[in-house]
Amino acid sequence: MKTFGSFDEFKKQFIETGTQLFGSGWVWLILDTDGTLKIVGTKDADLPLIHGQKALLVCDIWEHAYYLDYQNRRKDYVEIFLDHLVNWSFAEGNLLGNTQRN
Repeated sequence: MKTFGSFDEFKKQFIETGTQLFGSGWVWLILDTDGTLKIVGTKDADLPLIHGQKALLVCDIWEHAYYLDYQNRRKDYVEIFLDHLVNWSFAEGNLLGNTQRN
C-alpha cells in the first residue's frame, strides 16, 4: 500500500473515482506501464488494456450492476464491493502474473 499510503486512502480514492464518473463505466486498480499502481475510471468501452496497462481489479459501475439493490447510491455499492465482494487473491495473482483463476 505504499502507493496509496494506507488501505483507507486506497479505498477513499477508489470510491471517489467510482462515484465521480458520470454514466456507464468501470473503476479499476491497474498496474501502469511505468510499474506503478493506479486507480483509473473508464467510460463506455474504454479499457486499461488498450493503453498498455494491466488490470488487477475492476468494479462495474454501469447501472445494471447496482441499481436494483442500491438505486442512486453508487457510493454505497462501491463501498460494499470493496468491503465484501473483492477477491483480493485474484487481484494479487493478476499483479504477480499468476494465470490460474480462483
